[in-house]
Amino acid sequence: MKRHFYLAGSLSELDGVVKKLYAQGVTPPQVHVLTEDDAGLAEHPLLQDVEAVLRTDVVHGTERGAVLGAIVAAVILVVAYAAGWAEGVTWVPFIFLSIVALGFCTWEGGLLGIQMRNRRFKKFTKDLNAGKHVLLVDVSPAQSLMVEKIIADSRLEVGGKGDGAPDWVVDARNKYNHFVEVMP
Repeated sequence: MKRHFYLAGSLSELDGVVKKLYAQGVTPPQVHVLTEDDAGLAEHPLLQDVEAVLRTDVVHGTERGAVLGAIVAAVILVVAYAAGWAEGVTWVPFIFLSIVALGFCTWEGGLLGIQMRNRRFKKFTKDLNAGKHVLLVDVSPAQSLMVEKIIADSRLEVGGKGDGAPDWVVDARNKYNHFVEVMP
């Protein structure tokens, strides 16, 4: 799926567009709103917020920290082997130290990432600070023209395109939502 980004000046504007999208077969897991006005968004039940963890770069930061941690752990083990320290003491302290270094770097990367805006949303920082809202729509190639037509009939600004959620994630969310609706 491809993710389409659209900018709007008001949440009411987005409400009307989202209603039209839902009427044409776009499902709620495909549509999200990125905004700084969380209180205003709560007044619009059709609009789904981007999850808090996805607003930040915590996932990317954690991945980068894990890569750095793996490098540090490998250096610890190589140095212990090259220096011959493991022969005198055993490998246990060095393996333990490398595991601790991997965990610490991963944790620290996540902490740094949680303090930054998601790298995919950084281009909208100026617009969000100006009070605008970003509509994110994940569409399949078959839905792309229909979505572009609905947007063309609105006053939304095109904000660009990017990689969207995988099809299987959207399908799983749709099945889960259906399950919740039909179960007592």
